[in-house]
Amino acid sequence: MLTVTQMAKHHNISRTTILYYERAGLLLPAYRSDNGYRWYGDKESKRLEAIMAYRSFGIPITDIMPLLDHQDDMTQESILRNQFNALENEIQRLRQQQNAIVMLLKQPTLLEQNMVTKARWVEIMKAAGLNEQDMQNWHKQFEKMEPDAHQEFLESLSIDAKEISEIRAWSKA
Repeated sequence: MLTVTQMAKHHNISRTTILYYERAGLLLPAYRSDNGYRWYGDKESKRLEAIMAYRSFGIPITDIMPLLDHQDDMTQESILRNQFNALENEIQRLRQQQNAIVMLLKQPTLLEQNMVTKARWVEIMKAAGLNEQDMQNWHKQFEKMEPDAHQEFLESLSIDAKEISEIRAWSKA
């Protein structure tokens, strides 16, 4: 059994955070001693790990309880999908901000410096030991298993539409 302070140290978070989770009703001690000390066991430690994981996904405190209690699969899916969509919207907003800054700086190469381009991807694949035929096979499998994701991936490498069509056609050959 661990006290609040020991539990905090064990999970590398602040004591205040654990007390906050208690006030929110997410984490209750296994029991309290006569002197008022809170004591936590393995069950509470695992619950704290789950809370921390959900928080690391950016899920608000108010949405964590249904996820922890596994009461309703539809509610859980809805919460996770909503968070996924919120993150996607945030990513798009940040990309727009990046683009605005690039425009103001008049330095379009700034965006390219942090992107994985086709040339960089080919370098990575070769460094992993793949030859041209292996890379074609990789694309064929990607296309067969996840055609929409494959299209998005190729677009993310800034490959033009004609070349994307050629690459995607490999799986039909």
